[in-house]
Amino acid sequence: MAENTEFVGRAIATYIQQTLQIPTQFVDDVSWPERERRFDQGEIQVCWICGLPYVWKADQPLAAIELLAAPVMQGRRYADRPVYFSDVVVRRDSRFQLFEQLRGASWAYNEPRSHSGCYITRYHLATLGETGDFFGRIVESGAHQVSLRLVLEGAVEASAIDSTVLELELRRHPDLAAQLRIIEHLGPSPIPPWLVSTQVPAELRSRLRAVLLHMECDPQGQAILAASGIARFVSVSDRDYDPIRHMAQVADRVSFSPASD
Repeated sequence: MAENTEFVGRAIATYIQQTLQIPTQFVDDVSWPERERRFDQGEIQVCWICGLPYVWKADQPLAAIELLAAPVMQGRRYADRPVYFSDVVVRRDSRFQLFEQLRGASWAYNEPRSHSGCYITRYHLATLGETGDFFGRIVESGAHQVSLRLVLEGAVEASAIDSTVLELELRRHPDLAAQLRIIEHLGPSPIPPWLVSTQVPAELRSRLRAVLLHMECDPQGQAILAASGIARFVSVSDRDYDPIRHMAQVADRVSFSPASD
């Protein structure tokens, strides 16, 4: 997940520890790819992950993961569903008004395994009958917040930013609203879920799920959720992520070639 979500992950880990009276550790001293590797190796038991790598893992033979729950974000556009968007942003003074006008423009995406930053853009281009040559220059930034900074600095002209990441940034830095414009909303897409390794005993997996699903009913839990723009957690099933599977298949028709610089 993006760096600006780490405070809520840490708070929820502490909340689980207090509620279930079990020791927890929030892993934040290594990179996200290393955290994912440790989850795959069973060294981390619970993970909040993009829906795209989730379906890649779930579709492997003998997948050793299970869905715990998924957040429902505050805000009318989420319609009380576990979904999110990719907001295509440009600088406030940009000449671009529509996505279709971005032909030949410079573009940043966070990383190639991201649905919200990369695959959904490739999917959108495919549905428009376009190719990866639509953009004039493509930059792999490494993170949504870096992509956002590149747009603000004028280093690139546009990027697709996870709507939950963007909303948190606007909460932290309200002045950004006057510097940016959203010209397209891609989605909705199934929101990144919380996963648990099936190496965790079934009884504990059930208790973990119950803690997340009942956070909204507890004042302390509700305060943690509200601070991050989450309304509540809900149960989700594997088939809820079929839209991401479909979009990924379509997106494979379009490839990105990042600039060498």
